[in-house]
Amino acid sequence: MDFNSNVYKQQANSSNDMLSEIIELQNKLNSSSAPIELKEESMRSIQRLERMAKWGNYSSEFEGVDKYIDWVTRIPWGVVSQDNLNIQNAKQMMDSTHYGMETVKEMILDYLAAMQLKSMSRSKQESTQGSVVSIPTILFVGLQGIGKTTIAQSIAKAMGRKFARISLGALGDVRTLRGIHRHEMDAEPGQIIKALIRTGTMNPVILIDEIEKSTQSQGLHNDIMAALLEILDPEQNASFVDHYIDYPVDLSHVFFICTANNLGGLSAALLDRLEVIRFMSYSDEEKEVIAKSYLLPRIFSEMGLTTEYIQISEEVWPLLIRPVGFDAGIRQLERNISTLARSAAREIVSGKSLPIVVTAQNLKQYVLPDQGPLS
Repeated sequence: MDFNSNVYKQQANSSNDMLSEIIELQNKLNSSSAPIELKEESMRSIQRLERMAKWGNYSSEFEGVDKYIDWVTRIPWGVVSQDNLNIQNAKQMMDSTHYGMETVKEMILDYLAAMQLKSMSRSKQESTQGSVVSIPTILFVGLQGIGKTTIAQSIAKAMGRKFARISLGALGDVRTLRGIHRHEMDAEPGQIIKALIRTGTMNPVILIDEIEKSTQSQGLHNDIMAALLEILDPEQNASFVDHYIDYPVDLSHVFFICTANNLGGLSAALLDRLEVIRFMSYSDEEKEVIAKSYLLPRIFSEMGLTTEYIQISEEVWPLLIRPVGFDAGIRQLERNISTLARSAAREIVSGKSLPIVVTAQNLKQYVLPDQGPLS
């Protein structure tokens, strides 16, 4: 009798605990800004759990429903940041982070100017909050290391928008973008929904990097291209459906920027929806300005160095700029400068007299021949 009584009490306590957790789920859903239709659909799942809990049945579905409600309520429904479309501000921001690239910068400023006019025109017609201006999807095309990713970050900063990056390099499953159905194993939203959650707004700048480097398996590749078409096409993305959320999510306010080294892996249908901006290779003259005005000050700052410690002679720069023939980007140049600075830093902490002067004659002491510049 005592045993049965204890069992009954344990079941009652378990039922009460579960009912308490269900009430928390209901409150969490009700206090969220999710669309009313989605709330109603989600509430039905919670009510089903409640009915089972009242009968004293522990539901294995609770974890799945709890996880789903958590994801749904974390999406920043209706939250948009106010755009800064000031052209001068954007130009100063891009100039401060990127030297040259005038054609690319001018095209981006043209897009922002068009967005500003459209925003002004719309504000005269109706009162709006945040950014509601539709934006074309831009594709940056160029070789590695020429600044495609970093200029996308500069655009986001200039516009006052949050920034998120999604890499498609070797992507082999379209569910990474579209999500996994909530009733399957390892169910979760795709990277697009996660990017909205990370940024906390419905209008961030989302960089889709290496868009041409997804799997080359024909069937999967076609699926990924089709998913990208729905995500990036302004005519379709206002009602994007993630397989996990299973409810239309408006992506029309997102500023999508894609990058690719070439156009070979992209479908014709997808290319037709993208505004292509080509990045040209840096000249040696541009690289020297970038090295002296951008890379060197940043690397010195990161290492706690100044020109009082290290001085680099003019004849050294051509050796650092052209390590082994022509290099389109500046990544190798940045590595060369970093290697030189670290080697000099070692001499400084060893007590060598200052300043350390790097010349063409002693460069081998700071950047080894098999590291690039002198090979």
